[in-house]
Amino acid sequence: MAVIRYVAIGDSFTEGVGDEQPDGSVRGWADLVAQGLADATGEPIEYANLAIRGRLLAPILAEQLEPAIALGPTLLSFNGGGNDMLRPGTDVPSIISDTEGALRRIQAAGIEPLLLAGANPTAGLPNGSNVSKKGSEMTAAAGAVAERLGIRFSNNWSDPELALSQYWSRDRLHLAPVGHHRVAANVLRTLGYDAPADWVLTADPLAVPTMRDQLKYTREHVLPWIGRRLTGRSSGDGRTAKYAEFVTVAPRR
Repeated sequence: MAVIRYVAIGDSFTEGVGDEQPDGSVRGWADLVAQGLADATGEPIEYANLAIRGRLLAPILAEQLEPAIALGPTLLSFNGGGNDMLRPGTDVPSIISDTEGALRRIQAAGIEPLLLAGANPTAGLPNGSNVSKKGSEMTAAAGAVAERLGIRFSNNWSDPELALSQYWSRDRLHLAPVGHHRVAANVLRTLGYDAPADWVLTADPLAVPTMRDQLKYTREHVLPWIGRRLTGRSSGDGRTAKYAEFVTVAPRR
């Protein structure tokens, strides 16, 4: 069996923010997919992750796509547009057109693309209903592109379980560890593999937030996010790729 060489590109969703490890690093669904592929095939997987938090779609394509292709992967997962979706005036047709162009570029390089729709965080976000409409529009259009190009599409946006608050971290914008595991299981299923049996994929319900909880959330997460938007800063400023070159992920058994 040929060695699977898996590369992931994207923003904080793909970098793994929300699935923080004891040493301060982040893991996330893409790392888990690499481990799941190794476990399922019984063979080591070559894995790289070029995703950087805070990136809009245009910088993802400008900074990550060609370096990812240059690594010579057999599988390249792509998710982008989530940060664009959170901003006013989202140009959905442009996002979909750029996404299709990237997927065609990956195919032209002889690499299998895997397109992902991120999970839906909007139930817990200010102005969530408007963002949700944009996300649903983008997801439907992305699915149509994937079908037209014959590309596998992991539609996490339409997973109703992932929309529940217990799958999200305290900032309500990034998945909690159990959410990342659930996305990884969805991706593995899309690729034709079962998730490892020891993964926890279902979260216990959380208590309804109190007014005090809401105020704390606004102070700790919403206001800093607004501040970054007003000053043109990004949570990914100064950051580099987690795994810019291949690392080997061995099966656990």
